[in-house]
Amino acid sequence: MADAFVFSRTGRTPGTLAILIVIYAVLIGAVILVDAAWWLMAGLAVLTLPALWDLWRDPSAGLRLDHDRLDWHSGRRSGSVALSRIDHMRFDTRLDFSVRVTAILKSDKRIRLPYEVVPPHKDFEKTLSSHGITVERHHFTIF
Repeated sequence: MADAFVFSRTGRTPGTLAILIVIYAVLIGAVILVDAAWWLMAGLAVLTLPALWDLWRDPSAGLRLDHDRLDWHSGRRSGSVALSRIDHMRFDTRLDFSVRVTAILKSDKRIRLPYEVVPPHKDFEKTLSSHGITVERHHFTIF
């Protein structure tokens, strides 16, 4: 039997912090050096508030696959499904090259895993296969 596979990530990443610092530096620099309208730069800064909120809250997301269950959590959402109920997993590559993962149950019910809990898709596909779960790949689907 395969070992448990655990994946987790948080909202507080060095990349997010670096991007926010660069954006705020550019906006402040535009006001000081180019005499840009402060209200216009403040309006652009408002667009960064969701990233700033995630940086402050530091939400966690993760997935655990063991010998009998697939569990995941993302913020306040969580879910779990027994491996015996899964018919196959569907990996859809979107036009933006992101990969969406859906568990297709034997009852034909579909459970879409939240994007933030999905580990790198090649590693996840190997792990699912080692647990005896069939994986279907669909490239460049819109829905």
